[in-house]
Amino acid sequence: MKFSLIIDKSAEEEIVATVHGRSPLTDRIESLVMQFSGNDRIPVFSEDEMKLLPFSETECIIVSEGKTFAIDSAGKKFRIKMRLYEIEEILPSYFIRINKSAIANEKRLERFSVGFSGAVDAVFKSGYKEYVSRRCFAEIKRRYSAK
Repeated sequence: MKFSLIIDKSAEEEIVATVHGRSPLTDRIESLVMQFSGNDRIPVFSEDEMKLLPFSETECIIVSEGKTFAIDSAGKKFRIKMRLYEIEEILPSYFIRINKSAIANEKRLERFSVGFSGAVDAVFKSGYKEYVSRRCFAEIKRRYSAK
């Protein structure tokens, strides 16, 4: 199997795969290509709509009850039909993991709030709060102290 990637900003984007037949790998590649819009957006769903949510308007991506959701800048929850690790692969570097089942947009974080018990919450500009694990908080502190 051969793989080549040609980066040419002046050419139209095109993805071509030559294979002997369909396989789980080709299905996965097709799924990733169809879901990726070529810029900073991800397809999300609610009960009454489907839209492309820009990463810049995404505050947090969480897993709840086995399903993946995006929280937008208004605090509205949208369903994403991808796993968290799949989304993490395509997110820009300003998204940081805040616990085992949540990734936060660092640009939309307003502050970290510490409770009486020592638990830390990430508070976003929309008012949405999400728990920050100790391990992830230690990594976040290292990241900020390196800047």
